Amino acid sequence: MKRRLNLRVPRSAAGRRAGAALALTALTVPLTVAFGSTAQAASASSCTASRGPYQKQAEKFLGLRVDGRQSAADCRAIRAFQTSHGITPNIGYAGPVTWGVMRVVAQQKAAGHNPNKAGHCPTNKGRIACVDLTRQLSWIQDGGKLVSGPVPVRTGRDGYETRTGAKKIYWRHLHHVSTIYHVPMPYSQFFDGGQAFHSISGSVWSAPGSHGCVNMRSSDAKKYWSLLKNGDDVYVYGRKPGT
Repeated sequence: MKRRLNLRVPRSAAGRRAGAALALTALTVPLTVAFGSTAQAASASSCTASRGPYQKQAEKFLGLRVDGRQSAADCRAIRAFQTSHGITPNIGYAGPVTWGVMRVVAQQKAAGHNPNKAGHCPTNKGRIACVDLTRQLSWIQDGGKLVSGPVPVRTGRDGYETRTGAKKIYWRHLHHVSTIYHVPMPYSQFFDGGQAFHSISGSVWSAPGSHGCVNMRSSDAKKYWSLLKNGDDVYVYGRKPGT
């Protein structure tokens, strides 16, 4: 007998772009910050000359000259980062959303090949998929051995949080489509009601987050599909800031 699932999945690409103009409840720092500058409301086709509140931090992160002044080169570099990480408007303004994602990316890179250094994900379960909400990272380990990852993920937004605790994968559907939002959810592996690992077509760093699922890049979701099976453990911990 088929089970009907109330799936929580991300909005369409248009919805994500609209959400990004309001807030980003993502990754390792509180990012539910409304754009308060007219520079942020400018056309995405422009490159702002305005200095953002996180100008120096962005310059340092991008390896630019740290002087706190917006130059044409600064704007181009910040805008390129925004474009590659799905941040809108991508006008080169160093606002809270852009700096928040930069901090996330830095922490994700710092995890290196030892994402479970703090020991939060159980090592006595055999094969297990770990999800760190705080750093917005996931990986698969077998005991204490890293099998795959870590990879960046996008978890639930405020009000649709990805639930924490010990879970198990109970249903997999390669070509799943949401029965609520009618959007594709490739490589779906459900572990808690309608919450699942699955791929998305947009950026996993884009605002504001999913409706509870663990969104992944296509290649990462495909890898998880090949490594996990029904009955495998999943452990979700931490807290996504802003939720």
